[in-house]
Amino acid sequence: MKDSYEFVIIGGGAAAFAAATKAEELGVDTAIVNAGLPMGGTCVNVGCVPSKHLLEVSHEHFYPPRSAFPALRNPPGTVEFSQAIVHKDSLVAKLRKRNYEEVLASWEHVEYVEGWARLTRPTAIDVDGRKIRGQRFLIATGSSTRLPPIEGFDGVRYLTHIEALALREQPPSLLVLGGGPLGLEFAQLFAHFGTEVTLLELMPRILPMHEPEISRELTRCLREEGIRIETGVKAQRIGEHDGQKVVTATGADGVERFRAAEVLVATGIAANTKDLGLSAAGVELDPRGFVKVDRELRTTAPHIWAAGDVTGSLALETLAAKEGNVAASNALEDAHRAIDYDTVPHAVFTNPQVASVGLTEAELMKRERVCACRTVPMAFVSKALAVEDTRGLLKLVVNPKTGRIVGVHAVSPLAAEIVTAGVYAIRARWTIDDVVDTVHVFPTMAEALKLAAQAFRRDISKMSCCVE
Repeated sequence: MKDSYEFVIIGGGAAAFAAATKAEELGVDTAIVNAGLPMGGTCVNVGCVPSKHLLEVSHEHFYPPRSAFPALRNPPGTVEFSQAIVHKDSLVAKLRKRNYEEVLASWEHVEYVEGWARLTRPTAIDVDGRKIRGQRFLIATGSSTRLPPIEGFDGVRYLTHIEALALREQPPSLLVLGGGPLGLEFAQLFAHFGTEVTLLELMPRILPMHEPEISRELTRCLREEGIRIETGVKAQRIGEHDGQKVVTATGADGVERFRAAEVLVATGIAANTKDLGLSAAGVELDPRGFVKVDRELRTTAPHIWAAGDVTGSLALETLAAKEGNVAASNALEDAHRAIDYDTVPHAVFTNPQVASVGLTEAELMKRERVCACRTVPMAFVSKALAVEDTRGLLKLVVNPKTGRIVGVHAVSPLAAEIVTAGVYAIRARWTIDDVVDTVHVFPTMAEALKLAAQAFRRDISKMSCCVE
């Protein structure tokens, strides 16, 4: 084993492996030092892959007996929750082996080191007693669940997404704290399996950073499926009584106590920076505890970069990977690359899905003091009518000074697919007329984008489906 490298990466998730891939391509002598989650980090182990797998299992259990087509309505079946978890674990292990372990084994210039890294001076780390020196470093240690300031957490067993994905028995009832993407996905996942779910959100609406129309429509859809959603509720205390978790909260109706067999905490993330010794290397944190970086992802130490959740950017596997690649390019090639965060899409994989890219109406108003928007219900989309699933809407945000599309926001069973077209439109600086002039496949859910663009030019409620 060596004790000196050109590039040392601290972390083992998407940002770390994207950076290591770049280093391998450049032939740079590199070490990845990882502790905590297994190789691959959050996404493959306790994030995107297992949660989306179980969501799909839950959807296939929940929706068939509730089909919109009378010919397909059947009595509801049963689900083996424990078997779903076992199969999920098998999938995770297979993907971790294929996408990380086998890839790592094929590299010539990257060494994987298991253990907790601590910076002891600007150019050296200690890994469980082993001293490793480096010329340049990347901090990519990810994030963990941030506990809200609620009294009683130290005396109650609660779940984060990690423990929730490892449950071997389905809880009869679940209380979810937090109405962001993670909380909503897990709320629907367990509700579809048959768990009685209540979700508490501090803000006046779920998905508070999204468009209000998006929040309202998803709230309506989830409530119709039996999920209890309480907004504007501040949890004050958590305890346990008669084998149930009890959360005492205050809201518009005063004090209320919510009870469930389990409590899932989904109230945001905190950077994994504890015990890294960042101050020894001159790396500063922002007021929220995330690593400070400039537009090129360089920290306050000139030879150290940071990427992924630890920087406080959107907690997305795709963005972490992009940041890891960009940071490595800047560190190893002096490339001076930066990311346009206005073109980064993100999605919530409930059913219907939520997906967005670009600016919201409020963000555009703040920047330009002017905005033009159109919102089209999916009930106007021929494909949605054909498959008898008109849940959702699409909102188009346009800069009226230029006619350029700057934001696309959707609720739909295929929202994540639809918004990908919005990414291309925004990156290409398309106007609404560019979209109208483009021939779309008919019938598709993605036609909602064209309808929203046409709504700037005509009354789409009085338009046949073949009008250009």
